[in-house]
This record gives sequence, C-alpha cells and structure tokens, in this order.
Amino acid sequence: MSVRKQDGPEIPRITSAPEPLADDVARRQKRYLIQMGIRVLCFAAAVVTWAHIPRWASVILIVGAVVLPYIAVILANAGRERRDGDTTFIDPREIGPGPRDAGHLGGGPR
Repeated sequence: MSVRKQDGPEIPRITSAPEPLADDVARRQKRYLIQMGIRVLCFAAAVVTWAHIPRWASVILIVGAVVLPYIAVILANAGRERRDGDTTFIDPREIGPGPRDAGHLGGGPR
C-alpha cells in the first residue's frame, strides 16, 4: 500500500477545533457560581459557628469568604487562550511616526 504525500494546504481536523464560545462561557459561569456558593457557605458557617467552635476556625472561614471572590474572578477570566500560531508581532518601524512626531522628523528640540 502506498502513501501519497499531500502538497496542498493542511486540512484542519475536528479534534483540533476550539471549544465553541457559548460552551466556554457557560463552563466559566458555572464554575464562578459554584465558587460564589462556596463563599456564601463559608460566610454563613462563620456567622453561625462563631460562638461554638474555636475562633481561629471561624476566622479561617471568613478569610475564605474574603479571598474566594478574587480567585473566582481570576479563574473565570482564564478562558479562551490564544494558540501558538495566532500571535502577531509588529515591528515598531512598520508603525510609523506618532502624531507628536509627525511634524518634527528632524533632530534636536522643538
């Protein structure tokens, strides 16, 4: 059996297709809501158990309720990442002079 070499453009495979945007957003929203639910439970447990368990345990629950929103936002924003081939670099020389330098291309102060 002979294998032919393909000279044309590479055909994308379905397994390399990115996750649909709607699925990605839904997954991140679900994860965020679960983390916010855990935050509410931490705060409620700290209030209810304040006089019944050692203070350090209640303080840990309060710290968890304070830190979880930061972590939840960081994880919720960590969504669709760029692929390696999607990076575009611009050479600064291609941009041209800025508006401040447009009228003054010579040397020395204005």
